[in-house]
Order: sequence, then C-alpha cells, then structure tokens
Amino acid sequence: MAIIKKNELIQMDEKSMNEKMNELKRELVKINAQISMGTMPENPGKIKEIRKTIARINTIKRIKEGKK
Repeated sequence: MAIIKKNELIQMDEKSMNEKMNELKRELVKINAQISMGTMPENPGKIKEIRKTIARINTIKRIKEGKK
C-alpha cells in the first residue's frame, strides 16, 4: 500500500497527494503506537517505506510549487 512510484505521484493532483499523505501518517502513528506498547509490528520494514513515501510526496509537492 505504501509503495507509490514517482511517476504516479507526479500525475496526482494536490488534493489526492494530501489525502495519501494523511493516510500514510495515520498508518505510521498506528505502527508507532504498537511499538510503544511493546508489540512488534507485522512488517518492521514498512516503517521505513512509509517514511520514504511521505518524503517523496513532500518533495514532489515542493517541485510542483516551484513550477507555478
């Protein structure tokens, strides 16, 4: 779910990017809550993947703002 390719992000409009980022942030909070309670997440590598995807979305948004 968290894997979004660069080309897909470039084609998204700002509203859908914001929705996807909010969804990813909610998922990250849920995983971090599991860790703080002492349980291991199902897929520990997913945390890194989600964080990278959020960074990609922020980068694409900044690039699009610069082109306007």
